Amino acid sequence: MKNQHSNHLLLLAFATLLISTSGVLGKFIDLPTPVIIWIRSALGAVFLYVFCRFKKLNLKIQSKNDIPTIILGAILLGVHWVTYFYALKLSNVAIGMLAMFTFPVITAFLEPLFTKSKLNPIHIILGLMVLLGIYMLAPDLNFENTYLKGILVGIFSAVCYSLRNLILKRHVHKYDGTVLMMQQVFIVSILLLPVMFTMDISNIQSQVPYLLILGLVTTAIGHSLFISSFKHFSVSTASIIGSAQPIFGIIMAFFFLNEIPTLNTFFGGSLIIATVIIESVRSRNR
Repeated sequence: MKNQHSNHLLLLAFATLLISTSGVLGKFIDLPTPVIIWIRSALGAVFLYVFCRFKKLNLKIQSKNDIPTIILGAILLGVHWVTYFYALKLSNVAIGMLAMFTFPVITAFLEPLFTKSKLNPIHIILGLMVLLGIYMLAPDLNFENTYLKGILVGIFSAVCYSLRNLILKRHVHKYDGTVLMMQQVFIVSILLLPVMFTMDISNIQSQVPYLLILGLVTTAIGHSLFISSFKHFSVSTASIIGSAQPIFGIIMAFFFLNEIPTLNTFFGGSLIIATVIIESVRSRNR
């Protein structure tokens, strides 16, 4: 049983690593944000559909009662992605990712409203530790530039992401995680289709390799694994473990975008990693 738990934790950590590539890609890809998200969603839908057909997974929505929450979850996912990428463009990878990663704290407070679980004091403590780590990681703010806007947009993105995860939680035992993700990105691609006719896409050809990575690695594989983890962990647990994403993102930004982290980045990052380890051990011994 413990070996099985370790395997689930490893898959969740791997999903976290893959999803964290969104920070560098979101900052680097030179296209309007809604266009990036439409292509991300459309490519993700194609990749996931092919995989689902290959695995012979049931793609049908099993109950009409599930349709409203699946659509609402997709809308929240689309808003989350668009606002998250705007936050990256307004600031940098560190600020954008760290602002969005207030979502474990938000999730810990919201989860009792969606499930029968009670508010777990340990999640509040761990969430506050993550929040302190984020505070230490954030550079000095100049309120005359766009960094404050990036933080506020990132926090709004976090609220959308928390709500979407909590809404989907009720469906993970009925639907395969990959199927849920395919349904979501398909809906997002339909909703955002008009942007392909109203925004500048003249340099799209040069961005194709990075868009493919975003659609396949970050979206199709990473998010499907993350949703599947809800079968084995609470949303709060998965969210707090997923808080390692900014650390991965900052490291990638250093190598690929030459964004150099400050000393506070190392201290704050260490605090977040410690929180992830504590939650991993706690959930293992539960």
